[in-house]
Amino acid sequence: MKPLAFLVLLSGLLATASFPLRAQVVASASGRQFTLTAGAFGSVFQPDYGGGGIAGTSTNRLYGVGTYVDIKFTRWIQIEGEARWLRFNQLDNINQTNYLIGPRLPIPHARFWRATPYAKALVGLADMNFDFNVITGRFTALAYGGGVDWRLTRKISVRAIDFEYQQWPKWLNNEQLFPYGVSVGIGYKIF
Repeated sequence: MKPLAFLVLLSGLLATASFPLRAQVVASASGRQFTLTAGAFGSVFQPDYGGGGIAGTSTNRLYGVGTYVDIKFTRWIQIEGEARWLRFNQLDNINQTNYLIGPRLPIPHARFWRATPYAKALVGLADMNFDFNVITGRFTALAYGGGVDWRLTRKISVRAIDFEYQQWPKWLNNEQLFPYGVSVGIGYKIF
């Protein structure tokens, strides 16, 4: 074989070897990452209000139900929205409702088996019904928390625990309210 023919053949082989080869799976860096999960949960909260217009620990915990939506754009860009209605076990008709949205951050290095821990920081509105239905109020609410989602199947996950600490910075007479509680629930991955 002549040196020029050998050089052309070698160049052709090297050029074809540099083309990326793909199998039947999509590369993880370019695969679809957008997902939408919707779910429902039950909650128990310390409302930080026992009556009389003064912030303080209540003798009754509030129980309620809620719903959440998790939107995952990429591995690190996620949003959670939730609504919670705390209507059960009321003391003097005191109840609370929350509508919150904000970033959600999974903690993949702490992942174990099918459980993924996460942290979240939400902002939104909180409605409160005061003693004996005398007045109601709407307040800004900030919520900090986290929890663990445990994947049962490809579509169904259990929110094993979700802890939330809320801060209502402008409550009555410029006081602050600090409700906190836990939730458990179940979610369904729509797509």
